[in-house]
Amino acid sequence: MNSASNTANRQVAVWLVLLAAAGTFALTMGTRQTMGLFLSPLNTATGLGIGSISLAFAFGQLWWGLTQPFAGAFADKFGAGRVLFFGALLVALGTFITPYMQTTLGLVIAIGVLSAGGAGMAGPAVLMATASRMIPAEKRGMATGIINAGGSFGQFVMAPIAGALMVAAGWMNAMQILGLIVLLALPAAFLLSGAPAATTPAAQKPIGTGDAIRTALRTPSYLMLAAGFFVCGFHVAFLATHLPGVIASCGLPLQFGAWSLAMIGLFNIVGSIAMGWAVGRWRMKSLLSLVYATRALAVIAFLLAPKTGTVMLLFAAVMGLTFLSTVPPTAGLVAKLFGVGNMATLFGIVMLTHQVGGFLGAWMGGKVFEATGSYDWMWYIDIMLAVGAALVHLPIREAKLARPAMVPA
Repeated sequence: MNSASNTANRQVAVWLVLLAAAGTFALTMGTRQTMGLFLSPLNTATGLGIGSISLAFAFGQLWWGLTQPFAGAFADKFGAGRVLFFGALLVALGTFITPYMQTTLGLVIAIGVLSAGGAGMAGPAVLMATASRMIPAEKRGMATGIINAGGSFGQFVMAPIAGALMVAAGWMNAMQILGLIVLLALPAAFLLSGAPAATTPAAQKPIGTGDAIRTALRTPSYLMLAAGFFVCGFHVAFLATHLPGVIASCGLPLQFGAWSLAMIGLFNIVGSIAMGWAVGRWRMKSLLSLVYATRALAVIAFLLAPKTGTVMLLFAAVMGLTFLSTVPPTAGLVAKLFGVGNMATLFGIVMLTHQVGGFLGAWMGGKVFEATGSYDWMWYIDIMLAVGAALVHLPIREAKLARPAMVPA
């Protein structure tokens, strides 16, 4: 009887951890992924130009990545609760004050430093590493898929809410309401601040952060994984920032922009959970190659198809299936190669390369549109990068690396 009770309690604890992590990611990611809807109103209100505003969004992509290795290292050493709590506060603050910014520097600080930095602190590196420590190893693949799906669910819910708020209350009030909604993530920080499960034998010390980073940077498979994630960041940031603009340039109403972002979020829930299930059954590097090849084919089909509302929604659905489904196998490969002791730090570094790609995707989208009057060249670059990413994952070696010598406790 006690055994059955203990098993039930463990299962409840696992689901509480997953719901807290997925809910936090839903609120922070969902808010960030709606920002593309505000690009045009910000341009109209400030007169700064699409290129200058895209720079603020692009800096946010980069800063989101830069914060994650440091937030991950802090969480690895001191626990995730404080990091997540402070991160949610920064997202709320940055989003709330953005409507008051009238200069490029002001937008960079509000969107690029405060909001994006907070989202990085309460982002996938810390959330997935925390969950990986608190959840049994056999459940980690599905756990990362569920947490990742939380971010997608947030986008699916928040994009239509943002669109409706913009129509009903104006874009400034809509953005500030979204900032307040993020504060709902604060209670989850306390739930995820519990002591993590041990990740190394009691007679051994875990590898230090510096040694773990040096080992990873000397590992070709880790570098190839980071290169592929760079491409993912380029794709994701371009779509999140400029897909509403792409739709508007095709003469379609604002609602299609909001619903296209929502479709990406909805179908990424399916893609993330399916990928979490697949991670335990097929080679993760092969799954990643399949995702990038699918993206290349989807963009080619989109360029050849007529630009109707139905086509836009179908394209958004297909891209949604692949949008963040790269995260579970990427996180899984980091854990498989190096263990979970320094996972938040090492996955945070991979996320940094993702966001360097995100910076270029968001910024180049605006510059290319200003220079050519269309997004065509961005789609061509998307295709080439997707093909390259599909190929670069194939040589990755999934066998677990030999652990460096441990120091006796």
